[in-house]
Amino acid sequence: MGSSEGDITRLLNRAGLSKGEAGEEAVELLYSELRRIAAGVMASERQNHTLQPTAIATEAYLQLVDHPHRNWQNRAHFFAAAAQAMRHILVDYGRKKRSQKRGGNYQSVDLDQAAQVGIAPDDDVLELDEALNRLEKIDPRQSRIVELRYFGGLTEEETAEVMSISPRTVKREWAVARAWLYAELTQKRT
Repeated sequence: MGSSEGDITRLLNRAGLSKGEAGEEAVELLYSELRRIAAGVMASERQNHTLQPTAIATEAYLQLVDHPHRNWQNRAHFFAAAAQAMRHILVDYGRKKRSQKRGGNYQSVDLDQAAQVGIAPDDDVLELDEALNRLEKIDPRQSRIVELRYFGGLTEEETAEVMSISPRTVKREWAVARAWLYAELTQKRT
């Protein structure tokens, strides 16, 4: 989130973002930040993933700018909403791919090969989403930190700013949440 907070906040709340010079400036500034975040999120995905950072950034931008109640408090507030939008985009994409596997584009697999078939990367996102939903019931703050860090690409400092907590708390909660998620996800696969 390299641009100045005041500029982004001012641009976010300006009426008619899609019109005129201010609209072009806002689109350029915000879209480049969303694209950077989406590229970070996709860096952890498989190499041949059909969903590209540009598509995620575009969809997130459209969802956020077209939101009827947009009144962003600051840059951090906007990018926190962007993290949530990107999570939903990836989860929806994973669900769509999973539903295609259940009768859409399925292929027969020899019984000997079946044991070698692993979990699909799209299922990884869905499992992470399900685990985050379980974590949210136990510790909503840790779940939100994971969402901001993983799906939003925010640093510990940016996450602390969004959540109004100290970076040290974010670091500690991030470590605990990752350990919990690791245990949760590996337990499910064994």
